Amino acid sequence: MSGLSPDLLAAIESVTAKRARTVIDHILKHGFITTEDLKTKYGYNHPPRAARDVREEGIPLETFSVEGSDGRTIAAYRFGDPTKIENNKLGGRQIFAKKLKASLYARQLGRCGICGQAYEIRYLQIDHRVPYEVAGEAASPMTDEGGFLMICGSCQRSKSWSCEHCKNWQELKDPGTCHACYWASPEEYAHVAQQAVKREVVVWSGEEIKSYEVARGRAQALNLTLAEYLKRLAAK
Repeated sequence: MSGLSPDLLAAIESVTAKRARTVIDHILKHGFITTEDLKTKYGYNHPPRAARDVREEGIPLETFSVEGSDGRTIAAYRFGDPTKIENNKLGGRQIFAKKLKASLYARQLGRCGICGQAYEIRYLQIDHRVPYEVAGEAASPMTDEGGFLMICGSCQRSKSWSCEHCKNWQELKDPGTCHACYWASPEEYAHVAQQAVKREVVVWSGEEIKSYEVARGRAQALNLTLAEYLKRLAAK
């Protein structure tokens, strides 16, 4: 690409992380990269995560819409305003200390902070309560355990999608709004990505699966989804 500012080029050249580098090199060659490219050409089944890797390196990306190979509208990414380069992030995120991970795991009794499912520690990952893209590392110093949650991969993907479509993530960048959100404070929250929503993840495991099958059967008999059936029970 021609016409890139010296500051943006310097920031780009500093990135070495593989997934972020893949996205950057494709944009340099083609001008942008689509979610379809990320899935079909590079095998990234969660394209927003790959774009997020670039943003976490301090490189601004814009999201826009293009037409995919099947005619449907899909997302694409290109370099954004070079004045928005985040120098405090260049070189990538901090590596979390094993001590922090062990402490959080014990604090959460080995459960995902979002869905509450118990996992071995290797299946949980440290996540900033306030998204990195909103406040950077400054929002959650390594010494502040309260600024992090251990969550499972499934919940991490759900959070990423929800946050990336939130106006606060895209424009406002207000940590206070994040703190009041379900994804940052599932223990007590006022909204979900600025929507008037309450949610609860329910997981049945082991012997509990028997009661799950009973509830599902009763829901099907009433032509309801399990969620609808549980809501009806709660309303009574």
